[in-house]
Amino acid sequence: MVLLLSTDIWVSALIRRAELAGAFAVVARKGDARAGAVLVKVFNPRAREARLYGEALRGDGERFWMQPSSGKTEQDLDAYIARVAKIDPDVWVVEIEDVEGRHFLVEPVEKDQPTT
Repeated sequence: MVLLLSTDIWVSALIRRAELAGAFAVVARKGDARAGAVLVKVFNPRAREARLYGEALRGDGERFWMQPSSGKTEQDLDAYIARVAKIDPDVWVVEIEDVEGRHFLVEPVEKDQPTT
């Protein structure tokens, strides 16, 4: 059995990791404090490229991250986020701006396999 932190505490820890590493991070959309899903949008101002990560759970309860959208611009990703928010009003959105494009996620990340 895997115990998960409440979403608000998990989001606070992500933002703290980003800030300690010199990035800027903010909650752009606040969802359900206990169990809301999380989307993490990362913007690299040097490359002028954005990426989006969405959380998922494996069958054993392990959290991992995937890229749910193939968009690379903030406008594309913001449109995707708006569609998700219409379906799931409890979703959180964390935006990270980092000159190295780091996401600061500590769970496994499946890279470059967008679903849309």
